[in-house]
Amino acid sequence: MLTHFTAKLFCCTLLIAFIFASFGSSTANAQEKDGADAVISAQATAKVVGLPIYPGSKPHKDKDDDSAGANLGQWGGGAGFKLVVLKLESSDSPDKIAAFYKKALSKLGPVLDCTNPRPASTNADKNDSSKALTCEDDKADKGGFLFKAGTKEKHHLVAINSNGQGSLYQLLDFGAWSKK
Repeated sequence: MLTHFTAKLFCCTLLIAFIFASFGSSTANAQEKDGADAVISAQATAKVVGLPIYPGSKPHKDKDDDSAGANLGQWGGGAGFKLVVLKLESSDSPDKIAAFYKKALSKLGPVLDCTNPRPASTNADKNDSSKALTCEDDKADKGGFLFKAGTKEKHHLVAINSNGQGSLYQLLDFGAWSKK
């Protein structure tokens, strides 16, 4: 069963892949802002996602022919986007993994805990054009955790859920930029 976060991520990934499939793929780094190129790959690593891998974790595939990661991006003319996702599993509890990633994310800035987000108090919150990262509609599944760090334009997410005796978790790195 897909979590709320995973379902949104899956739909977003499919849409982006469909839109940019016509651009071909490249081995270039999607963070490059000069020139123009695109990357579409099922390969994602800790280095590419920009977060460490929890010790003892292994890639998680929902099906045998599935991929544990995705690396999508397109850039050109000073604008572009990057989306890297990595699905992992561990025999450790969600609490242990949450503590590890709260510390790892804190190196990137303040950590936003969307595990139990408070409801937006006014419509002004939704229309806020600042670069501050918010939980918006993102929330963790019951018993899970969801953390964010960064800005609206460049952020990392970690979603952690219980899986029997262990945990399933996803690491996400998102970036979008443009000349202003």
